[in-house]
Amino acid sequence: MRIAIIDESATRASIIEDGLAQLPDSEIFILTERKGLVPRLEAIAPDVVLIDLGNPSRDVLEEYFAVSRALARPIAMFVDQADDEAIAASIDAGVSAYVVDGLSAHRIRPLLDLAIKRFNAFARLQADLAAAEGKLAERETIDRAKRILMDSKGLSEPEAYAELRRKAMSSSRRIAEIAEAVVTAHDLLGDGA
Repeated sequence: MRIAIIDESATRASIIEDGLAQLPDSEIFILTERKGLVPRLEAIAPDVVLIDLGNPSRDVLEEYFAVSRALARPIAMFVDQADDEAIAASIDAGVSAYVVDGLSAHRIRPLLDLAIKRFNAFARLQADLAAAEGKLAERETIDRAKRILMDSKGLSEPEAYAELRRKAMSSSRRIAEIAEAVVTAHDLLGDGA
């Protein structure tokens, strides 16, 4: 596992590194400078990012939230004090774990595991949502294609669907693809629906 630790304080970064010392098969990268952070992280390609900010200003927090948005990785952020706005912003930015006053070596490993599990659960939810949205869009396209066939050929709904299905089977394509072609052709011919 490749782990990037981001902390401007080498002393604090070493606390996190100590907490990960027993982690088998891991490569740890410590980044102490904020400049050019996203390209350096992309070059490292970490599996997990741990960010220790101590008591950050709003600008610094926003800068790290931008890093979080740019990376599709589990991210755990350590801060010294709770801030409701920062917590909400961290969730929106995709931070997997926002840990207040939690920087001690013995807590790092469980927090790392938590960040990974929350990231994976959220990624599954996003994939499920994208799949559901895709199916809904396909369903809407199929319904529109059926309406076009019903209006133009005087078919019933079951007959229009059977026509789409028959064409899909004969051309070894999905019904949604055939429906998309029907809708596109209809739009191109200027019949607009």
